[in-house]
Amino acid sequence: MGAKIMFKRPDGKQASGYLANAPQASASGVVVIQEWWGLQDQIKGICERLATAGYHALAPDLYAGTVVPYHDVEAANREMSSLNFLQATDQDVRGAAQHLKAKGAKVGLTGFCMGGAITILGAIRIPEFAAAVCFYGIPPTDVGKPADIRIPLQAHFANQDDWCTPKAVNDFEAALKAAGRPAEIFRYDAKHGFVNEQRPDVHDRKAAELAWERSLGFWKKHL
Repeated sequence: MGAKIMFKRPDGKQASGYLANAPQASASGVVVIQEWWGLQDQIKGICERLATAGYHALAPDLYAGTVVPYHDVEAANREMSSLNFLQATDQDVRGAAQHLKAKGAKVGLTGFCMGGAITILGAIRIPEFAAAVCFYGIPPTDVGKPADIRIPLQAHFANQDDWCTPKAVNDFEAALKAAGRPAEIFRYDAKHGFVNEQRPDVHDRKAAELAWERSLGFWKKHL
């Protein structure tokens, strides 16, 4: 089982997160970024699954302890809207990457929904990452241009998504190809949030299991 830890950000301040360690001390690491609900048990579960798969996994707590119930969309939107995405990326996410990289191995980045958008930002802005896997999230192009992604990327999107829409995904993929950036883009006939098994209204087991297997294959190749 994982546990809450404190780690240092690049600016010297302390941040908190949930760390699940792999059995092998020298294993590669993965930073896991929360949905807009906060550091829910489901995200902690992703860390546990990655640890079982052989990776140290650290989820920084971007809401500093606030966890929003799944039914409270208004509160989730309020928390996400108040988050400084670039500061969170450059400080909390990079600090988590540096904490894992201190173990000496490669580090990857993954995130879901809001965390998917931050994953793209991290793939652009954080030099410690070797690869990234994004789940149904894309940042606005004025803060994160696809052409600026500097590491291998795998991304998973839902065809029934009214936030990260199919058109947005098509535009994102086209921009990546135009810039010659390496990326694997997968689409699923599912709803936004389909990996989250704690939300039966959107969870799609078949799509989630396929996406998970693809991501493990990607990590094995790049980490």
